Amino acid sequence: MITERGTIVRHAGTVLVGQLAVMAFGITDTVVAGRFADTALAALSVGSATYITVHISLMGMLQALLPVWAELHGANKNAAVGQSVRQALYLCMLTALIGMTALAFPGPLLNWTQVPEALQAEVRTYLLIVALGIPASLMFRMYSTLNQSLGKPKLVTWVQVGALAVKIPLSIVLVLGIPGVLPPLGLAGCAWATLAVNYLMLALALWLLRTQDFYRPYRIWAPMEAPDWSVLMRFVRLGLPSGLAIGVEVTSFTLMSLFIARLGVVASASHQIVANMAAVLYMVPLALSIASSARLSYWLGAGQPQRARQVLRTGLGLVLMLSLCLSTAMWMARDAIAALYTQSPEVAALASALLRWLTLYHFADAIQVFCVFALRSYRITLLPLMSYTVLLWGVGLAGGYAIAYERVDVQALSWLTTQSPIAFWQTSSLALCVTAGLLLPVLWHASYQKQIRV
Repeated sequence: MITERGTIVRHAGTVLVGQLAVMAFGITDTVVAGRFADTALAALSVGSATYITVHISLMGMLQALLPVWAELHGANKNAAVGQSVRQALYLCMLTALIGMTALAFPGPLLNWTQVPEALQAEVRTYLLIVALGIPASLMFRMYSTLNQSLGKPKLVTWVQVGALAVKIPLSIVLVLGIPGVLPPLGLAGCAWATLAVNYLMLALALWLLRTQDFYRPYRIWAPMEAPDWSVLMRFVRLGLPSGLAIGVEVTSFTLMSLFIARLGVVASASHQIVANMAAVLYMVPLALSIASSARLSYWLGAGQPQRARQVLRTGLGLVLMLSLCLSTAMWMARDAIAALYTQSPEVAALASALLRWLTLYHFADAIQVFCVFALRSYRITLLPLMSYTVLLWGVGLAGGYAIAYERVDVQALSWLTTQSPIAFWQTSSLALCVTAGLLLPVLWHASYQKQIRV
């Protein structure tokens, strides 16, 4: 138990550092674009939200292959790992094509969300440039997923941290320019920096695959086989629901921000503070979920379901303990956290009220994300998708909208808050609690059933 816990913690800690480095990419662009012009910052908010929604959904399809490779690793089928990775390249190429097309032609989405015409030109340029980096980004995600499945995330983290060291100065130079040398590119500079860093990370990943002895038993560089459609269809059946589920999760959060923006500047600003905190806190259970699912699938592949259940208990225990600690700390420090973000008393007061709900939101979110990743190891992906669609969109988003804008009578439920962003965090917290309560017993039942292999 101690050894397994230590393995999960070390793996999760390494993944967490890499995730925070990637988050810093977006923070860098936000700060630099804000220094350039308010319009650039506004266009970045629209462009990055669109890019992240498309990008993360597609990455989810590839991330879902982690249990496949972890199982093969556990079964000591090293050559089969390489063969499976090569087949996954076909899926990667398809998803890249879809992503590039969606980002290159964003007109319907921009019109539907009523993005001002003054911003659309900059947003379109930004999305067209970052679209060119989608193939590199998704291939690097494959490399990251492979390393996570093999229990070796450290190389990925080093690449991500190194890329951040390049991203920061490159964004500054391209956005703001160099007087007499390079004219400022504005928001397009953020996009070009992102594009360059994506291909840099891919180049480093390919170099590591070629040069590190660790990868040789897996025969990654063996000649490409023709597409095995039966294998690819199994990949799609596993990856598509996972990608769609992540898409539902991301879009529900994005649309919540857009709906809250209609409530005014104070509401939007306070929500942004809490959303930033939620994103940072989410990285902890996400890292633990990735590490736990890799170990879980490893033992399933090794034919030791009892060890897999041990990992399940250990990982869930870590998630519960850390999320409870973080939620408690958030509750106690909510006023201080709000004051750090803003000097406006109105924004600080509302943000503090929202942070109270974030404590419940984070605790439930941590449990459900662990369940979702672990269920993939047992090839259960449709239930999370259906749960997200009904609960996150139906209860969390639609319910929050109805309450905030007084489309329903809530006199019988006096704890709900109308005409406020609090309504969205109340309903979203409730939706996540129900999701966690639904998925947890399913996961426990699945751990005692015969594994379904891909």
